[in-house]
Amino acid sequence: MSERGLARSLVEAYVHFDLLQPQGSAAAEVTHEPDGLVLRLGAAEVLVPYEAEEAARAEGLTFGAGLSELLDPGQWTLVAATYADRALEGGLMYAAGVAAGEDAYTKVTTNWRFAADALAEALKFFPEGATELPPEAFWTEEGQTLRASDPARLTRDKLERDLTFYRRSLTDFQRLRTR
Repeated sequence: MSERGLARSLVEAYVHFDLLQPQGSAAAEVTHEPDGLVLRLGAAEVLVPYEAEEAARAEGLTFGAGLSELLDPGQWTLVAATYADRALEGGLMYAAGVAAGEDAYTKVTTNWRFAADALAEALKFFPEGATELPPEAFWTEEGQTLRASDPARLTRDKLERDLTFYRRSLTDFQRLRTR
């Protein structure tokens, strides 16, 4: 049996599986076990303790409380960019009238929220007062590759600016609907 990863929420576990393989979250099998929900995808397993999922929902934390053990800050930054791209595309389609209705609106707002929440996850990895992430914060191939190829993308200042942009974009899109 493979080593079991630990997630802080179901959403985090599903994102992890999507990083393992395209549409991996759709192929994951979920079982209820005494310790929590276990998601399996091939040989990969992730445990989501019931208490962690309940706390994430109660506190409104998309990806859970604390620091991720599944995704490193580079991966969180890439995940955030993916959600932001989806939000931008969906928002343009919505504004142009190509995509309309409650489902289209919800997809755009969810993508902006997830983009912001994913960047907030990356920011959790910064030591107090640090402007850059330490090398040991990156344990995945994707995270290490991003750090090596575009280190400026992973500074506290850059991530905070992007977080502000994502949150402002969500607010602006929501305001667009009320007009």
